[in-house]
Amino acid sequence: MPYVNVRITRDGVTAEQKAQIVAEITQTLQRVLGKRPEHTHIIIDEIDPENWGFAGQLTTEYRKSEGSR
Repeated sequence: MPYVNVRITRDGVTAEQKAQIVAEITQTLQRVLGKRPEHTHIIIDEIDPENWGFAGQLTTEYRKSEGSR
């Protein structure tokens, strides 16, 4: 039973995009590892950008600094 956890920032991702992510990850696991789609679980966690940090900053602050360059 494959379990895949995808974490993305919550900022405008549509239900259609999420469905595509689930479908394509499922297809990859089936093609590469021979896993059955009905046994494959994909979880998408959406994180508020102010709760995600990298490069020493919150995502919201990083994006502000990137926009000013």
